[in-house]
Amino acid sequence: MRPGSLRWRAAHRATARMVATMVCIVVPIGAASSPSAAACWAPPVVGVVVDPFRAPPCPYCAGNRGIEYEVAPGTRPIAVAPGTVSFSGVVAGTRYVVVALADGRLVTYGRLVASHLRVGDRVRTGAAVGMASGPFYFGVRRDGVPVDPTPLLGRWGGVTRLVPTDGSAANPTTAVLRCASDLRQRLPHGPVTRPIV
Repeated sequence: MRPGSLRWRAAHRATARMVATMVCIVVPIGAASSPSAAACWAPPVVGVVVDPFRAPPCPYCAGNRGIEYEVAPGTRPIAVAPGTVSFSGVVAGTRYVVVALADGRLVTYGRLVASHLRVGDRVRTGAAVGMASGPFYFGVRRDGVPVDPTPLLGRWGGVTRLVPTDGSAANPTTAVLRCASDLRQRLPHGPVTRPIV
């Protein structure tokens, strides 16, 4: 077949269509032992971190025991992992919800203006934990000690995909959660994805 001939162009178009419609299959290397033990968590909100974690030098010293996001009024933070509410209430005029995970870690969602959750409620991953307005606090404690939650959170990123050259519609773009280890979060159904809007 000569390059540029009708048969060559037809074969080239068929190959391009085939490549453009290929489906990438992600095979999990190993399932996480529990949902809270996934490679990373989806962030609780979409927002900019305006105050990063700063470990306090002593239990009662100054620092930032979590991270703070700037979010739009009415933002509904979501649970990063399943667990049971161990505290829901107001401390010094600020509303907090604390969720105890199966592995013993405590996840704190703070600076909420409202929350429907009560102590003992079961929370699933992705469920709303309340409503925030302005700054939103997110913290994690292990054995009572605050840890930097930043490495535990993934980042949403686009998926590279081929675009059809024959004028047919492209597949909708999705976002994939990328963990610090550059692995996709694995659940029993595969990687976490969401449409890009």
